Amino acid sequence: MTPDPLLPTPGSAALAPRSGSGLLRWLRAWTRPPRRLRFTREGRYFVAISVGIGLAAINTGNNLLYLLLGWLLSVIIASGVLSELSLRHLRIRRRPPPRIFAGQPFLMEISVENIKRSLASYSIEVEDLVTGVVLDKKCYFLKVPSGKTQRTSYRHGFARRGLYRFTGFRIGTKFPFALFRKSRDIEDPTTVVVYPRVYPIAVLAPRARHVGGEVARQPGRRGEFFGLREYREGDDRRDIHWPSTARGGRPLVREYEEESQKQAAVFLDNALPPGAMEASEKRRRERERQAKKQNKDEPNPDVAAPPLSGEYQVEGLLGRAPTAPPMDPEFEPPIDRDDPVEAMERAISAAASMAAAYLSRGYAVELVARGRRVPMAAGPPQLTRILDALARLSTTTDDTAFTALPAARIESILFYPKLAGDQRGRPGDAAHVFPVD
Repeated sequence: MTPDPLLPTPGSAALAPRSGSGLLRWLRAWTRPPRRLRFTREGRYFVAISVGIGLAAINTGNNLLYLLLGWLLSVIIASGVLSELSLRHLRIRRRPPPRIFAGQPFLMEISVENIKRSLASYSIEVEDLVTGVVLDKKCYFLKVPSGKTQRTSYRHGFARRGLYRFTGFRIGTKFPFALFRKSRDIEDPTTVVVYPRVYPIAVLAPRARHVGGEVARQPGRRGEFFGLREYREGDDRRDIHWPSTARGGRPLVREYEEESQKQAAVFLDNALPPGAMEASEKRRRERERQAKKQNKDEPNPDVAAPPLSGEYQVEGLLGRAPTAPPMDPEFEPPIDRDDPVEAMERAISAAASMAAAYLSRGYAVELVARGRRVPMAAGPPQLTRILDALARLSTTTDDTAFTALPAARIESILFYPKLAGDQRGRPGDAAHVFPVD
């Protein structure tokens, strides 16, 4: 993270401006940086009392009232100066977790570094900004000594997959007397990828004609019997062929023909009818309007969008999978079963779950969608590539063709939202076809 441009760090060129205009800009940034000032309840009472005593001192000319007014004003001035010193020269950093899934809470680490030489910062509150909107989570630091770094985390979650742009931080303090809350914004753009939710799904029974490809004519650990050879150090003792060992008087082990890696292709039809996105947005606004009428709180649409993940139902697949872990109630608003856009999101979650299931069984998996393809590969890195592609996948129309078609020797699974209806160019020869409700 780069230092706050409004607060030059020691050693930077901004600390030694060469021109008059540069000096003016430096002084303006140093003396009048943008701040937000909000009265607390105690602060409103304090100011009201100060105004009342001031009016009484003017009307009566009582010196004691003037002394009391001066003391009250000095408290206000001291509050402003000390809070300003607490907010200056702080470096804020965030560290998101390596993976974030829709509907699941995560911990975002926030660290505050005090780069002042001698003064500590007290009662610091840090809030994250997503597309300029403040999250409803705060990190509180009682004291950050000079030259030290303090860390803490806040719990949050996103209901929808996709890219979320953290634009910066809002830091504030009520130090020292809690009369005012002074805050300022710090720019620190970061993009976080939220993966679709992954459910535990069982691998389907093979239907492809040649699942796994050809048999490699070379020794391997699995496959059909290949022959016998002498035992070598490191061989699995379970492969010892005891009858041949007894006859020959020396240990012999079985060898097997190595079977080529099994392959599966997950197809996702991400085409929607024209106008579906606009209709979905209209339905979302109507839900928000009705929620306000009923005085119910819904997630901020810019921060935690309406639920586009959750329990999905796949024709022919329901009952094959164990019960999916429940979403966190804090990030699970009601699901609209009549919205094709939300059905598309559930189809994306189903495709991600199926890809994860096959990869966990040792399959090589590829992802194919309209205008998007993740080539065939295996292992945990492939799961990350598929989840990232699905997180960034956008809807399209049936004018966009699939980037590949199902192959006879590869296990192919097609997912599509049932509410999208029949779309042109959808593969019809996949081994498994599942419309998602």
